[in-house]
Amino acid sequence: MIITHTEIYRFSIPMEPFTIATGTMHFAQNIFIRIYTDAGIYGVGEGSAFPMIVGETQETMIKIAQDFAKIWKGKNPLAIDERMAELTAYSGSFNATCKSAFDMALYDIAAKDAGLPLYQFLGGEKREVITDMTLGIDTPEAMAAKALEHVKNGCTIIKIKLGKGVDADIERVKQIRAAVRNTIKIRLDANQGWSFEEAVYALTALEKFDIEFCEQPMRTWYDDFLPELLKLSPIKITADESCFNHHDARKLIKNNACDYINIKFAKSGGINEGLKIYNEAIMHNIPCMIGSMLESRIALSANLHFALACDKIKFFDLDTCLLGHLVDPVIGGLTYKGFELFVSDEIGIGADANDSFLKDCEKIVI
Repeated sequence: MIITHTEIYRFSIPMEPFTIATGTMHFAQNIFIRIYTDAGIYGVGEGSAFPMIVGETQETMIKIAQDFAKIWKGKNPLAIDERMAELTAYSGSFNATCKSAFDMALYDIAAKDAGLPLYQFLGGEKREVITDMTLGIDTPEAMAAKALEHVKNGCTIIKIKLGKGVDADIERVKQIRAAVRNTIKIRLDANQGWSFEEAVYALTALEKFDIEFCEQPMRTWYDDFLPELLKLSPIKITADESCFNHHDARKLIKNNACDYINIKFAKSGGINEGLKIYNEAIMHNIPCMIGSMLESRIALSANLHFALACDKIKFFDLDTCLLGHLVDPVIGGLTYKGFELFVSDEIGIGADANDSFLKDCEKIVI
């Protein structure tokens, strides 16, 4: 089997504005690709750029995707390790989000070739998956009202975005916990918004609100402070932006710098590297989270398949389609029943873009 050509689409999904500590997104800056083969099988992939975190934009992904497609043309898509090594040789550890789309398409092809749904191809089996629901940064009152609305709709886990003023952050959590009482779990995500001193202050003050963990309290350039923060914090720490690849995971674990690790395809470059991060973590009994940026149900389906194959993934943050996407451009794929996620047993990822949506998207063929 060889790759014959690749279609690259500008996959912009309009959404309600979503604010975190590092900025506000007004639409999902995604790309969608289809990689075709001479065996009549094609694979789909999606990358969701969050420039303030990954340093990629939709424009940079569209440009580098053309180079990636040229590198792979005429080559065997089933040799996944070799194909991904070629992309790393070309752009180093950069362009992880764009790489994740290409990685995803290869795994889709491989699972389809094997006649299996992706989670089975990866050696997994179905289990219960409940996603949290994320609150973007707003006033404490608005966030508390939104949290209560989610709880009334059946949500059992709220993830609170913080990092816009430490005292205001404490007030946000205080009002949210008062609104939802002790009926649900609360997670925090500061998205690098605090200094070391602020993180110590905030996490100590927030302990009384029964917090499950806090993601990425400090900028990555303060990673050398993480071991000390771990000792001082009464709340568990999850590494997110501090862990892009398995080398980052190894260093964090070796330095006793986190309690948990958040795996995201947009950071890792996809399933291939995500599995390496996961294996590094489980060797040292570090539970993992599966996270996401602003993907459609295409990439989210791949995320769920991955999670079903990794039984030590304990936490799920796969709510992006519930965060205000104003259009669903996907056929098939994962489904939500409240906040529980399901995939079918269709072979491969089991999701594709709707051609009626694609007809209005910029398209490049390599």
